[in-house]
Amino acid sequence: MTATEQARTTEKPPQIREMSWDPITRIIGNLGVYTKIDFANQRVTECHSTSSLFRGYSVFMKGKDPRDAGFITSRICGICGDNHTTCSVYAQNMAYGINNPPLADTIINLGEAAEYLFDHTIFQDNLVFIDYCEAMVKDTNPSVLARAENTAAPHAAIHGYRTIADIMRAFNPFEGEIYREALKVSRVTREMFCLMEGRHVHPSTVYPGGVGTMPEPTLFTDYLTRLLDILDFVKKAVALNDDVFDFFYEALPGYEEVGRRRILLGCWGALQNPDVIDYRYETMTDWGRAAYVTPGVVVDGELRTTDLVEINLGIRILLGSSYYQDWVGEAPFVTQDPLGNPVDMRHPWNQTTLPEPRKRDFEDRYSWVMSPRWFDKNSGEHLALDTGGGPFARLYVTALAGLVNTPYVTATGRSVRIFLPKSRTLPEQTLEWTIPPWSNAIERNRARVYFVAYSAAMALRFVEDGLRRVRAGDTRVFADFDVPEEAIGCGFHEAVRGVLSHHLVIQDGKIANYHPYPPTPWNGSPRDSYGTPGPYEDAVQDMPIFEENGPEGFRGVDIMRAVRSFDPCLPCGVHMYLGHGRTLEKLHSPMWGAGHA
Repeated sequence: MTATEQARTTEKPPQIREMSWDPITRIIGNLGVYTKIDFANQRVTECHSTSSLFRGYSVFMKGKDPRDAGFITSRICGICGDNHTTCSVYAQNMAYGINNPPLADTIINLGEAAEYLFDHTIFQDNLVFIDYCEAMVKDTNPSVLARAENTAAPHAAIHGYRTIADIMRAFNPFEGEIYREALKVSRVTREMFCLMEGRHVHPSTVYPGGVGTMPEPTLFTDYLTRLLDILDFVKKAVALNDDVFDFFYEALPGYEEVGRRRILLGCWGALQNPDVIDYRYETMTDWGRAAYVTPGVVVDGELRTTDLVEINLGIRILLGSSYYQDWVGEAPFVTQDPLGNPVDMRHPWNQTTLPEPRKRDFEDRYSWVMSPRWFDKNSGEHLALDTGGGPFARLYVTALAGLVNTPYVTATGRSVRIFLPKSRTLPEQTLEWTIPPWSNAIERNRARVYFVAYSAAMALRFVEDGLRRVRAGDTRVFADFDVPEEAIGCGFHEAVRGVLSHHLVIQDGKIANYHPYPPTPWNGSPRDSYGTPGPYEDAVQDMPIFEENGPEGFRGVDIMRAVRSFDPCLPCGVHMYLGHGRTLEKLHSPMWGAGHA
């Protein structure tokens, strides 16, 4: 029995307060979380996740030249735009019937690995860890900070911090040593990305059929020197995170319930195997399973599938509590996939976006984000999959599948082993991420830093592959192609914060339908037409709160930890048109925490 279940046996008369956080800070976009909290029993009783801006890329992509899709969809987001470009290129390659030369796929892999290194580091150390830093814990849980002052850090020999409180101080915004070092690492990893994809975050050298990057030996050695320079930081980061998160479990019994939900995870796969992938739908099952991050769906800890064809056909876009009219009843764009399987009317290939703005009503409609679900043909359920913030689902699926086996990363069926060679000051290390018993806030956050190590390790493999190909004279990085008059395509990739798919229909040589489905709609969806809450809502609703402040001084730190553990990011879910000549004034104020002392 968990601490939460034990507490409910002696519940007090409820003391309900409505509280909201809108917008959620430290992210881009208009995400709001509206709750009802029972302060007498320290529990969230109700939660709704809202997005107040309209998402419109699927509308204005129609009629465009398909070759522009990657450049346009890159602008969906100013954070993971390269993930959109890459995914769009994958979809276009399928539609055009072309394949990247192997070296081009290697170069894209190196660019995407650098993006994971950059984004996960800056989010974890400069945004997430503010919720666990000394300044925040002192404000919300002073008793926990007092305990941290007297708790030795188990991995002090690796990272150099004597106590847990010392680690918390190192994450204080602007002032903390790790906070500042992470900013330096973000500069180096951006340089690594730009070497491969030309520009961060909107690539200038990634196209259908390949890349425009010049594949000289110095390209890979310049990348490698930067990668080796940050390996010390990566090794220390894993040890720091393990120490802090293990301490929270110990200091706050029952904290595993914060942000906990049913294990329903989706990963669409990433880091393609250049020797296997050919981008054909007919072979998608095989090349999907050959990727260096395995695609899959996990239900209650069981790996339900690793088949990208099955994953694709199971996607359903439900409306429920979102501000749209239904399109079912219109003529479908696609009735069968290239293998002859029927395609559902609620699949993105057949979706039509019909905005219907109205007043927010939590009993009816309250968000511009739709509700993607995955139809489990075994149970008949429309599953509200989440991405675990990206890394949690990626590691979970890859570990269970046991398909990845390289000198640097190995999936064992219950864990992922990651080998990092000797670096500037630290010896070689073999790290192991083991499947945890919960899908909760702490494990989503912990997985993020392990996937940083995973990305660094695979980048070493890709550098070796690139140098080997160039030295052997294999320098081709682009394939010619023609745009067909009629075609369909789909691309599957992992954006930083999780599943990303692009679904393309070409008619008369132009885009007839285009729907990108990034992680935000999956994680941030409202209640669907079956009444099932979205993952943010589900993770917060009914969870305990441990903050020591009462209603008047309540920060909501446990709720913020739960929501931010998904790495929320709204640009890919929402876009805004004001109209009538109105303008939007933007104000910027410094992040909370500077000069807190």
